[in-house]
Amino acid sequence: MANESALSFLTSKLDSAIGWARKYSIFQYPFVTACCGMEYMATACSHYDIDRFGAGFPRFSPRQSDVLFVVGTISHKMAPVLKEIYDQMCEPKWVVAFGVCTCTGGFYDNYSTVQGIDTIIPVDIYIPGCPPRPENVLDGLMKLQDKIQHVKVA
Repeated sequence: MANESALSFLTSKLDSAIGWARKYSIFQYPFVTACCGMEYMATACSHYDIDRFGAGFPRFSPRQSDVLFVVGTISHKMAPVLKEIYDQMCEPKWVVAFGVCTCTGGFYDNYSTVQGIDTIIPVDIYIPGCPPRPENVLDGLMKLQDKIQHVKVA
């Protein structure tokens, strides 16, 4: 009985350490399809400096990344590609919907546009705006960090 309580104490501390490390080592995969990409690039540049959040090093392979940034309008023709990229990412993985078109379809209320990527893949953070301001992106990034930090290690 005493060994079980010592083991659970060690596990909770290990969870905190791993959560802290994951929070500051975000390897993002940018899936950029439309005009929000300009704002995404502005946020990634030196003026807003997302390096201080540990997210400044994008990966261009989904197998090497843990956060999928979906930036821009997603059409039904592109939806299977997005799903396949999501499936190629290793666990744990998170998804950020960047911009109102990604979150809800935006003003493209027609037959060819996906009305929110959460109909295809699970979304962890929504960053609304057309396009979202870099301050909103940083706020979403901090919320994602908080979510990553509190994920329990299996």
